[in-house]
This record gives sequence, structure tokens and C-alpha cells, in this order.
Amino acid sequence: MNKILITMAVMSLFLASCGNATQKKTSDAEQTETAAVSDLTVYELDSLLAHAEDFVGQTVKVRGHVTHTCKHSGKRCFLAGNDENASLRVEAGGEIGGFNRELVGSELEIKGIVRERKLTQEYINQYEKDVEAQKIEEDGSAETCKAELNNIESMRQWMNANNKEYYPIYYMDGEDYDVVQK
Repeated sequence: MNKILITMAVMSLFLASCGNATQKKTSDAEQTETAAVSDLTVYELDSLLAHAEDFVGQTVKVRGHVTHTCKHSGKRCFLAGNDENASLRVEAGGEIGGFNRELVGSELEIKGIVRERKLTQEYINQYEKDVEAQKIEEDGSAETCKAELNNIESMRQWMNANNKEYYPIYYMDGEDYDVVQK
């Protein structure tokens, strides 16, 4: 009887120590992940966009000025850097419930995963046809059509210059953000 009690006590201690070891490993893994996220390099938006193809699928931090937030859902915002012609769309996700309108004009540091959407030549051709059809309607949007046609031409020039069969659009699936205090 004593042997059974001693065996059960030893087994209990063994199982308890295994449980604690598992908890410690999880805790160490969480600490490593937290350290890795906090150690991410913060890229200025212009720098990130200049090398965006290298970051696709990776978690990064980017800093930029909010130029627009979607007023109905707040599920996305647009960041600009020093080059106001370049912007990055950020989709709300992770810890980000939404982007409120008061953020417009603020500088944010956003952590997220860089994504890429490739606009094919076929897509661009169809887009051009749609713009041309809208232009024919003469509904007062001729200036908008001209700007869109200029964008289409810029896409084609980029594709030719870079010998690509697509035009890349980069965006970010946001996970968390901080307002940069000045």
C-alpha cells in the first residue's frame, strides 16, 4: 500500500513538473515573439514603398501621415510620406477596430503585414474601356476621366520600364498602431 502511495506521489510530482515546463516554454515563446515585434524596424512610408516588393508577406512597422479615413466604416486609412503622390492603404485588423476621422493629419506608426495586388494587362485594358465609356456619357466627370486615363498610362509606362506583365498595388493588413507624439 505504501509503495502505491509513494509511486502515486512521485507520478504526481513528475506530471506537475512537466506541466510547469510546458507553461515556461509557452511563456518563453510569447516573450520571444513580443521582443521580435517590438524590435521591428520602423520604415518611413517613402522608404517602404521604394522596396515594397521585398516586404510582401512580412510584418513591418511603417510611419506616415494619415490623409484619409473611410468615414462610414473606418475600416481603412491612407498614409502619405514626403512624396504626396505615393500613398499606402491600411486595412483595419488585429487590434485595430477602426480608424476614426480625428486621425486625419496625424502621424501614425502602424504594424502590419505588407500585401500586394497585381493589376494584369487585361484588367487595365478593361479599366480603360470603362473610363472611355464614362467619358462618352459626358456627365461632367471629364476631368476625372482624364486623370484616370493618365493613371492608366503611367501604369503601362511602369510595366514597360520594369518589364512586368502586371502593375503592383501595395497595401497593408494593419494589426496595431500608435499615434506619434511630436
